[in-house]
Amino acid sequence: MIGAFYQSGQSCISVQRIFIHHSIYQKFRDELVAAARKLKAGDPRNEETDIGPLISDSEAIRLEQWIQKAITNGATLLCGGKRKGAVLEPTLLENVSDREPLCSEEAFGPVAVLSSFNNFSESLKAANDSRFGLQAGIFTNHLNHALEAWEELEVGGVLINEIPSWRSDSMPYGGIKESGLGREGIRFAMEEMTEPKVMVIRKLD
Repeated sequence: MIGAFYQSGQSCISVQRIFIHHSIYQKFRDELVAAARKLKAGDPRNEETDIGPLISDSEAIRLEQWIQKAITNGATLLCGGKRKGAVLEPTLLENVSDREPLCSEEAFGPVAVLSSFNNFSESLKAANDSRFGLQAGIFTNHLNHALEAWEELEVGGVLINEIPSWRSDSMPYGGIKESGLGREGIRFAMEEMTEPKVMVIRKLD
């Protein structure tokens, strides 16, 4: 819930695609939908508001159009999807094609897509099927799964038993593919503000 909907999803490491093992998919989905429906969208000056507006009306309209396009092409709307001005309800969908913008582009709003999987390795391949690669979160009690995710996921950070939205200033934060070059973090910031200078001495006889 926090990963998908904090800051109204306007974070580069917000949770957008959620892969759930088939054995717990229905229970997980139903509980997540029930929790999302309890969130209140509206004026952020109201302390009871959970979901505030997007940065502009045009961004909310764009995301609303992505949602409608996915539904038209066979996706199932589980909750949300309605827009009022720049405020979009917290939205969850399933059965969304990998080619839909909701899966292939950065939504940057309060929307997440649910998918089930049978094979862990195949779920990693599905996660990698993206031109972005910033961070990923894996929830597992199996060390082998954690290590496999670390080896196989094409991202700049793999968080085990934590949402990918977590970060600290001291960690080397950044991504691969179209998620940027270089890393943020204290040491990396110091290196950016340091001008290396070299001196070469050849001994003369």
